Parts: sequence; C-alpha cells; structure tokens
Amino acid sequence: MMNTELVLWVSLAIGLLFGISGQLSGFCFYRGLTERWSGRSGYKLQGFALALAVALAGTQLAAGYGLISLDKVLYLNPTFSWLLVPLGGVLFGAGMTLANGCGARALVLLGQGNLRSFVVVLCLGIAAYITLTGLLAPLRMSIAQASSVTLPAATLSEGPLRSMVIALLVAALIAFALLRRQDGQRLNDLLAGAFVGLLIVAGWLTTGWLGDDPFEPLPVSSLSFVAPIGESIQYAMISTGMSPRFTIMIVVGVVAGSLLSALLRRRWKLEGFESPRHMLRSMAGGALMGVGGVLALGCTIGQGLSGLSTLSATSLLAVLGIIVGARLTWTRPSA
Repeated sequence: MMNTELVLWVSLAIGLLFGISGQLSGFCFYRGLTERWSGRSGYKLQGFALALAVALAGTQLAAGYGLISLDKVLYLNPTFSWLLVPLGGVLFGAGMTLANGCGARALVLLGQGNLRSFVVVLCLGIAAYITLTGLLAPLRMSIAQASSVTLPAATLSEGPLRSMVIALLVAALIAFALLRRQDGQRLNDLLAGAFVGLLIVAGWLTTGWLGDDPFEPLPVSSLSFVAPIGESIQYAMISTGMSPRFTIMIVVGVVAGSLLSALLRRRWKLEGFESPRHMLRSMAGGALMGVGGVLALGCTIGQGLSGLSTLSATSLLAVLGIIVGARLTWTRPSA
C-alpha cells in the first residue's frame, strides 16, 4: 500500500472515530458555552477543556520528540490580519448560535438523520469556498493585505521555560475539567473530551509523520471543519478531476461514523424544520460559519483545538472572537 493511500485510510478511521464519539457523547463547544450562560448543569465545557489539554500535551510531545514539525503550520504563521481573524471569529460564533452548533456538530447530526444539519453543511461549505476562492476572495485578500501585521519572534523557544509553561497550561485545563458541577454526564463528557484530544494528536501524526513523504509531501494539519466541508462538496461534484485528501476523508468519516453509531443505537431519525423561519435561521447560520471560518482561519475544532494545541496566538484571538460572537447572538431560553 502506498504511503498516500495509507494516510487516506487512517484519515477515514480518525473521522469515523470522531463521528462515533460525537454521536455517543454530544461533544460540542457551543453546548458547553450555553450550559454556562443559562446556568444549567453539565460537563460539555469541561469536556472541551480536557480535549484541549490532551491535544496540547500530545501535540507538543510529538513535536518535541521530532515526530512532527510545526514550523510551517498555518496557525503559527507570524503574519495575519488583525482585523479579519477576530471578525471572522465573531461571524463564526454568531453563525454557530443561529445554527445551534458548529460545523463538526452539524456533520455528526447529519449522520444521525438531521436534515436541518444537511442545509447547514451545504450553506457552510458553499459560503466557505465563495470566501476562499470565489466571489468574495478578492475583497478578502485586499482587506487581509491592508490589515496584516507580523508578530515578533516567539520568546518561548525550546527549553525548560517552554516546557514549564506547557505543563502549567495543561494542569490548569485539567483542573478546570475536573471541577464538580451539580449534575450532568461527567464521565461521559470527560472521556469524550480526552478521546477527541487524542484524535487531534492523531491528525497531526497522520499528516506530519505518516504523510512525511519527500516525493508527495502533505501539508501538516489536523482536524478542522470549514474549508474541508467545502472541499468535500467540491470533491462530490468533480471527483474525476481531483484526488481525495486528508481533510475530505475526515469529513466523510465523521458522517459515516455518526451514521453507524446512530443505527447501532437505534437513534437514527429523520428530522426537519419546524417553520420557514427556522430554515432561514439555519441557512444564515451555516453561511456565517462558512464566511467567518475562512476569515478566522478555522472553527471551534480547527482553531479551538488543533490551533491552540500549537500554542498559536492567532488561534487564541480567533477563539475569543468566536465566544464573543456566540454570546452577542445567544438569547436565554424562555422559561
């Protein structure tokens, strides 16, 4: 089996495991935020924190032992748009609220028969590619060029200080994850979080170690669900003119894994929209996530887990924008 084929099969397996885990646990950053804002009990946010702790520790260990090189990773590019990254985060957060979940969650729900998520995924993928390479691309590139800044060289070079900072961050995330709340599926959410964190590390190892081929080099990346959804839609339309990629296999795997889990648990059920207004809300949410995700260079998984696992300052800026956008759009449910 060729190295590229092995990478694709491993990518599909990672996607399957993510889809199964998401369907079993309901892993979702947005649900964690709304639990806190509404005063409800639950461990979704703690599960996400544990996912980040595992992803951060695993990614940095893999890089430290030379298994992967993060030098050319998108998230660590010192030049970025000080305007578009936070703005994109705000737009993504607003869209996430309107669609009641991020792109990764929409793929999981699609696998278990949620037709609302099908509309969200379509709108997200199309809007992402309109922004990335389509009608909005020239405007995006012009604004990015006019608002670009370059961060100074990182002061946390390899050494004891960097290791200490990483250890403190991981310890703080684990301490938060283990905080007791009144109620909720504590073990389920924490196990799901730890498992997703391992999948982020597996993604880095798949592209950065397993896919390290000098003749057919792969971009070093891990899980993300904005541009990859657009790529998957494009591949479905012109598969004879392009080759499957790591990102596409992840997306396919997530839907297939969720479908398999839902069928085995007898949780597969077709669900539609309650009203035309509900449909418009989901369409707007998907479109905002597509545009915002491209501007912010990622989503709650791409920037929130994969990006932050590299200690990227840009990822932190994007995630803060996502939280702000979600909070400004979210409304407390009526009693």
